[in-house]
Amino acid sequence: MMSRDPFRRRKVALFSALIEDTRVKRMFVGNLPVDATETSVSDLFSKFGTVRSIRLVTDVFTGQCRGFGFVEMEGHEARAAIAGLDGTDIDKGKPLRVRFEDPKSARGRRRR
Repeated sequence: MMSRDPFRRRKVALFSALIEDTRVKRMFVGNLPVDATETSVSDLFSKFGTVRSIRLVTDVFTGQCRGFGFVEMEGHEARAAIAGLDGTDIDKGKPLRVRFEDPKSARGRRRR
């Protein structure tokens, strides 16, 4: 007779959570100053872990930051960055908005 591990479900849930924590997460960063650069944003987020990538949305004509962008970090590092940076003031401007990116299906249709 085979005995079944009574803690198997709990182990699977814990293992799944650990795997999810190491996946790269993409964060939306809003209310960035117009003079923000990839280097300045990287310096800001690197306090919380390894920054995988940064993409700042820039104006086509001026090349200046349009005030938002995206940063990719591992799950647990991304959560720490959100907790540490969301709502903080940088350059005495609007409070920084940092959150996980919405899934494409939840964003709605794009306007034309």
